[in-house]
Amino acid sequence: MSAPPAPPMVFVIAGEPSGDALGARLMAALKERATGNINFSGVGGPLMEAEGLSSLFPMSDLSLMGFVEILPHIPKLRRRINQTVREVLKLRPSVLVTIDSPGFNLRVARRLKGRGVPLVHYVAPSVWAWKPGRARKVAGFLDHMLALLPFEPPYFEKAGLPCTFVGHPVLETGAGDGEAFRRRHGIGQEETLICVLPGSRRGEFKRLLPVFGKTLKLLAAARSNMRVVAPVVDGAKADVAAAAANWTFPGPFPGPSPGPSPALILEGNEEKMDAFAASNAALAASGTVSLELAMAGTPMVIAYKVTPFSAWLARRLIRVKFASLVNIILNRMAILEFLQEDCRPEPLARALENLLCDEKARAAQKS
Repeated sequence: MSAPPAPPMVFVIAGEPSGDALGARLMAALKERATGNINFSGVGGPLMEAEGLSSLFPMSDLSLMGFVEILPHIPKLRRRINQTVREVLKLRPSVLVTIDSPGFNLRVARRLKGRGVPLVHYVAPSVWAWKPGRARKVAGFLDHMLALLPFEPPYFEKAGLPCTFVGHPVLETGAGDGEAFRRRHGIGQEETLICVLPGSRRGEFKRLLPVFGKTLKLLAAARSNMRVVAPVVDGAKADVAAAAANWTFPGPFPGPSPGPSPALILEGNEEKMDAFAASNAALAASGTVSLELAMAGTPMVIAYKVTPFSAWLARRLIRVKFASLVNIILNRMAILEFLQEDCRPEPLARALENLLCDEKARAAQKS
């Protein structure tokens, strides 16, 4: 009798927390479809590792963003690209699935063109926002594209690359249980809960945390019952906790020490959607989290800052009017955005106060 065939090997690469979440869901679905008869290798974070991946190196090595910000890390990224390509060629997987992080992943895929490994990229590059010529370039070496948004496939199919709209995974997250979250953490219904989300990359939250802290103090000046919750990704907790130590307002969290205490910081995804649903409003960095907040029905204000040179370059390359995906899809400013020089405590605090006090504004955004 011949030996049974070896289980298929899927090599998956994610470079940031949102990609880690996508990769984990994909791995879980593939395991279910294959009744467990499947193997994984690649690069990922804690969610993918929970599904059985042993990451080739820490995913945080790839969690970089910005034109200027990435420059000091180029030598290390090149080493990681070479290491990843060697590992793929050694393992000879049934398929390579690269998830978002195009700066790293598409370079890996290009190096593997014609080497006998099918190349699939998950999360289409935003060619509708900038660099439309990228569709033709990636069509030259990828075998298939998986798109999150329904208007994306034609951009790639026109260039000759098969592209499948697979939907956005945020639709699978659910809306969260806000009442249960408040009960668990002793937050009264009369208390104002602000959710603070300064981003998942170190550069993001380093720039935004000082601005967010000052915004919260302005907002709390007229509120005696304000509380703050800050869901963070793995690796960001220490920085956010250090900043939050200064977020002291009237109406302290219960705790062993007298007087005001820092914000409630949540690490991981277990309570994230419940925290969103429990919050009266959110102050968030631009990114996937805006879609999760929308799923939870949480009114939000979006903020973002990059280095001055990165902002200058982006304004000359980017063709869309908005930063938030909700606004991009609607093609209107449903969610207020405060970008670069507008990302200041005073306007952010005013916008949040309006969402807290104006029921019509809250209802309009929820709608």
